[in-house]
Amino acid sequence: MSPQSLFRRVAIAEAVTWALLLIGMFLKYVTRTTELGVRIFGMAHGVVFIAYCLAVLFVAVNQRWSARIVLLGLVSAVPPFMTVWFDRYAERRGLLAGGWRLVAGGETPRSAPERVQAWMLRRPGLAVVVAVVAVAALTGLALAVGPPVPAKS
Repeated sequence: MSPQSLFRRVAIAEAVTWALLLIGMFLKYVTRTTELGVRIFGMAHGVVFIAYCLAVLFVAVNQRWSARIVLLGLVSAVPPFMTVWFDRYAERRGLLAGGWRLVAGGETPRSAPERVQAWMLRRPGLAVVVAVVAVAALTGLALAVGPPVPAKS
């Protein structure tokens, strides 16, 4: 799987979960029929949101994105469907071109993030486990912190 295909899959998944969450919100707040959609799709969207943010960081290391591009990629997860826009934007500018440069026999890692990425690329099965654990841990942290609370007036 190339950086582009990994990024595209996660970007589309993030947009799909946004759509499902919006449907759930419509059912909860407009038709007042059920809260189930928000509970289920809200959790799914939260998990995929975190996975998307991690994918941005992982691909950014490989592609040597500037801090500005990384920030744009991360911020694109906030408005609905903007991850798909960012994917197209990055593709048009060649920001997703090429393969994984730190695979075995590839470039030598020069920084801590590159060493982590090289380790993961050389052990794909274990990398999937690490990624799932990272998403689960960050999701657990987000659940522990809870939603933002509006200021009392």
